[in-house]
Amino acid sequence: MISVSIFHWSILQFQSFTLVLMRVSPIIFLMPIFSGRQVPTLIKAGLTLTVSLILLPSVKIDPGHFPTDPYGLVYFMAAELILGFILGLSVKLVFAAVQLAGELASYKMGLAMANILDPQSETNNTLIAEFSYLFALLIFLLIDGHHWFFRALVQSFTAIAPGGLQLQGGVLPHFLKLSSDMFVIAVKLMAPIMAVLLLTQMALGLVAKMVPQVNVLLTSFPLTIGLGLFFLGLSVDLFGPYMRSLLEQAGMGLVRTLLPLLR
Repeated sequence: MISVSIFHWSILQFQSFTLVLMRVSPIIFLMPIFSGRQVPTLIKAGLTLTVSLILLPSVKIDPGHFPTDPYGLVYFMAAELILGFILGLSVKLVFAAVQLAGELASYKMGLAMANILDPQSETNNTLIAEFSYLFALLIFLLIDGHHWFFRALVQSFTAIAPGGLQLQGGVLPHFLKLSSDMFVIAVKLMAPIMAVLLLTQMALGLVAKMVPQVNVLLTSFPLTIGLGLFFLGLSVDLFGPYMRSLLEQAGMGLVRTLLPLLR
């Protein structure tokens, strides 16, 4: 009887650990720093197992809620994967907005064709987009942003028990708003550069009409690049606090806004 009870307890623990692992793994694989391809998959898997083992004692799961058939267990696992993916995607959208801001600035400065290899995704990005992303990543580490999202992950188990995911009608509008905010954030981040370059282009257009002898095409390239880089340097001081507020809103918004829509 003792051996049977121990075996029964181990099965329940394994089921609980599997459900915790299914929720943690998408967040780890989508979180900045760890989502890059330069991080070996074994390290990601090891970190996922470590975080899941740490969270397992604090996760209270009613054994009566476990499904008795394999299909029910697969459904529970799929629900946890979806929940982890939703939480990780909400973080990813903030950094996508930063990269979009860099793309807009590069296009206005005339550096859209100057691409470099992004080691995170192994794709080509513009210079300003890569600089903006790496700078945002540095701020993310300096303010311990990863701690916020681990804290939100722990609170998600309190708010939504494993297997308790319910996709309500407000989830899709929430992500549509996040997607629209991505463009707003991108414009706000690079607004000084875009405004100065717009005025510069207007001034060059007036010069071309008033002094046709000036080769505006050749003059505009170094002028727009120089002004863009100059105002990019001036806006770095404002970039940090704004990114900090965005990351704080994203971390706290997971608990206050997103989680109530999933239960």
